[in-house]
Amino acid sequence: MTTIKERLDKIFPTISKKSFRENKGLGNEIGYYIFDYEPQYEMLVRDYISFLKDKVNTGNYGFKIKEFDLYEIVLEILETKGYFAKNIEMEKKKGSEFIFNATKKALRLTGKNDLVIKYIKNRVEKDDIIFLTGVGKAWPIIRSHTVLNNLHPVVDEVPLVMFFPGTYDGGSLVLLDEIKDDNYYRAFRFIDEYQ
Repeated sequence: MTTIKERLDKIFPTISKKSFRENKGLGNEIGYYIFDYEPQYEMLVRDYISFLKDKVNTGNYGFKIKEFDLYEIVLEILETKGYFAKNIEMEKKKGSEFIFNATKKALRLTGKNDLVIKYIKNRVEKDDIIFLTGVGKAWPIIRSHTVLNNLHPVVDEVPLVMFFPGTYDGGSLVLLDEIKDDNYYRAFRFIDEYQ
C-alpha cells in the first residue's frame, strides 16, 4: 500500500502530463478527480498543496494551479454581501441549524445563480488546473457532491481535483470517514493508493 507522502509525490508528475491537462483517455468524460485521504493527514495535504502551487505557479510549466478553498469562498462572499456579522448574531439567537440553512439560501446553493459556482467559474482560465480544498471546513453548508454536480456543466474545459478528507470509492463519498455525503459517479479516483 502506498503511503500518503508517496501519493502526494505522484501529483506533480500526473498533472504535468499533457494528456491529463487535455482530458485525454477519459472516454470523453470531463476530467474531474478526487484525491481522498485519511483526515488525520489534513495538515500534511494542505502544506503539500501550498508547496506545489508555489512551485507550479512561479515556474514555467505551461499551466497554473488555481486553488479554491470552499470555506474561504463562503466567508468571502458573506463578507462582501455584508452578511457575515449578521450571521454571527443570528447564530447566537437561533442556533447553528438555522444559520446553515440561511447561509445556503444567501449563497443560492443549488440554484441557477449559485454564488460559489459563479465565483469559481469567473476565476478559471484555459490553462488552469483547479484544486478544490476546504471540503471538510465547509460542511455542512456545502456538500462535496453538490458542488461537483453544479460545477460540471459550467467548468468543463480544465481538469479539477477535489482534495477530500475521507473516502471515495468511485461512487460514494464519506467525509471524515464518518459522514456519508452522497453518491458521485462522475469523478475518477486521483492517485490510487494501490498504484
